[in-house]
Parts: sequence; structure tokens; C-alpha cells
Amino acid sequence: MRPTATPSAVADTHVAPHAFAVEIAYDGEPFSGFARQPGRDTVQGRLEAALATVLRRDVVTTGAGRTDAGVHALGQVVSFDADGEEPPPAVLRRSLQALTGRHVVIRDVRMARAGFSARFDALAREYRYRIVDGKVPPLFLARFAWHVPTALDVTRMCEAASVLVGEHDFRSFTSAQSAQGKNTVRRIDALEIVSEEHLGETCVRIRVVGNAFLHSMVRVVVGSLVEIGAGRRKASWLGEVLAARDRAAAGPTAPAHGLTFHAVSYPDEVWL
Repeated sequence: MRPTATPSAVADTHVAPHAFAVEIAYDGEPFSGFARQPGRDTVQGRLEAALATVLRRDVVTTGAGRTDAGVHALGQVVSFDADGEEPPPAVLRRSLQALTGRHVVIRDVRMARAGFSARFDALAREYRYRIVDGKVPPLFLARFAWHVPTALDVTRMCEAASVLVGEHDFRSFTSAQSAQGKNTVRRIDALEIVSEEHLGETCVRIRVVGNAFLHSMVRVVVGSLVEIGAGRRKASWLGEVLAARDRAAAGPTAPAHGLTFHAVSYPDEVWL
């Protein structure tokens, strides 16, 4: 006689039929960061509460990247496993948007293959940092750009930034505490610095693309580049900082509100 599976055995062998990927944008100013924290308003916590209301079950999500308090996102991606009872993606997007509040925008909901992880399946992540330099502070960009009252030499900043492209040990660009006992080797694929205009205000935009990033890594890179652009350090200093593998060697950590988690890329085969 064939043995009968117990309920617990059935539960243990259950495989989610597929996963969902939710692309979200958010203004980071009112949140205590992306990651859920008991007793605090976070982006992940708010999204999971909305999912629980819509799907009538607890949902544990995985984000493509953790952003600190005050950091914004345009293309953060969050994944969770399906149970086969969810509404179509378009309906789910509208329902979530109605529940997450005005500081969060649900840009898209897509179905992905079973086991998809927004974090571990990511090929690259892109961050953008904006700086308004000079004596006149920004108005419309004030919430999304760091005002540096000194005029910055973008050419010198570009010259210095080239040393960071490629695979390196970026221990100098993260806190000593967060780097303790961890692999701090990362790969930067692109680091571009240009002047551009948004809403009639000119800013310096720093675009960084890489496979993964250490805690506060982009903000320390930006803070170090500003030291060079302001003339307080020579362009070759950034190579010395990289070689030092010591947080004390780098420049200050740029303010959180100038940073935006811009986009995440994935292989085409993850989508259904």
C-alpha cells in the first residue's frame, strides 16, 4: 500500500508556483530606511502591510537593495513568493497603490519564475547622486540634492573617479564596523559625473553602476569626490584612499537625501 503523506509533509514539499516582482519608487524623507524595523515606518514594512491586506496572508519580501533613512528610490525592486491565489499583476498594482500612501509609487508588478529573488538575481544596480553647487541653494531640488556652497570642478572629479572603475577592495568607502569580518571587494562598471538641469536648476549628477554596494559606499565615494571637486584634495588622492583600505582615509559621507536608488537590471529569463 502506498503511504499517505501527512499534512506536515505536504507543507514541507510545497513549491511556490512563481514569484512576483514589484517595482517601487519612494521619497525616502519620511521613512526610517527601506528595511522593516519594529515600531518604525519603513518602506518594506509599509509594502508588506499592504500586501497582507490585499492577499489576506503574511508576506515576507526581499528587496534588491537596502536604502538608509532619507535615501530615495526610483526603481527599487521587491520580490515575494506567490501561492497561486493572487489577482492579476495589474489589479495587484492598483490595490497596493491605494494602500501604500503618497510617498510610495507602485510602478509595476511582474510575474517571475519560481525562486526569483530581487536581491540575488540582480545583475547590476544603479545609484544616482545629485549635488547643487555654488552660493545659490536649490528650491525644487532641495529634497533630492545636496547643496555644496563651493563651485565644483567636474573635470577634476571625473579624472579622479576613473580609478574606482573595475573590481577593487572598497573597504575605505564603508564604515569600519559594517566591514568587520566581511568581504569588501566590489565591482563598479560605470562612474559618470555630468552637469545637467532639472526643473530649471543645474546640478552635478553622479551615476554609479555596479554589481553590489557596501553600506554607505556610494555616499562616501561622493563625499570624497566633492573634496577633490572643491579643491581641497588633488585628483590622485582617491587612488591613495582606495589603496589604504581604511575608512579614516576617505572623505565625509555625503547626506542621504541626495542619493536615489535608480534602477536594477535582471537577466531576461527570470520573467514569465
